[in-house]
Amino acid sequence: MKLTTKFVLALVATSSAAIAHAQAAPESSLAFNVGAVSEYRYRGLGQTKGDPALQGGVDYTDKSGLYVGAWASTIKWIKEAGIASGVSTKGPLELDLYGGYKFEAAGLGFDVGYLRYEYVNNTLSKISGSANANTDELYGAATYGPITLKYSQAISNLFGFANSKNSTYVDLSATFDLGGGYTLTPHIGRQAIKGENKPYSYTDHSVTLTKDFGGGLSGTLAAVGTNAKPSLYTVNGYNQGKDTVVVGIKYTF
Repeated sequence: MKLTTKFVLALVATSSAAIAHAQAAPESSLAFNVGAVSEYRYRGLGQTKGDPALQGGVDYTDKSGLYVGAWASTIKWIKEAGIASGVSTKGPLELDLYGGYKFEAAGLGFDVGYLRYEYVNNTLSKISGSANANTDELYGAATYGPITLKYSQAISNLFGFANSKNSTYVDLSATFDLGGGYTLTPHIGRQAIKGENKPYSYTDHSVTLTKDFGGGLSGTLAAVGTNAKPSLYTVNGYNQGKDTVVVGIKYTF
């Protein structure tokens, strides 16, 4: 569920997904990344029951501002949801496929696109009242200086919540260059879930410190939290929305 670029966590919400939207690059580029995090969090919620995750992706950015990419991470939440419901479910991998267009106008940087969360061969719908976990979103973002405001809207059910089409996520973040290869990224987001699942709506927040070690290697340290109701988001004794610290490392080439 993941229930933007990703190594600044997910869940910083900034996995992916694997989308870090900057202004349009002057030249076309192709980049790959691999990494690991101590826990995969997306929009503040734990995706791996507190365990580490392996992640990686590829991004192509055209000089016109068009871009496409894919990013993947190991997950556990679908299997855990099944165990909690007494049903055998599977879906150990999240694959994000996305594309969009970045451009500048009136002194602002804009980014619009589409994101598909594919939970490969997932069987979440075996749980009574749940839908298939696969999710489609449209998004738009505007950047002014270090500040980015992003709006995402699901055009399908959201992360397995039945009858949740048109659920939204609003994300406000900033990126500050501290010098010496360090950047600081504070973030706050609001996940609003439609229909009978409205009580599952919540706000998440995080602060991520990133260190560029050079040569394509970077590391992150993030403090992540939410106000998600423990009574709704505790699965097999693990509160997916509890406050935590996530560390990670990524190599881009």
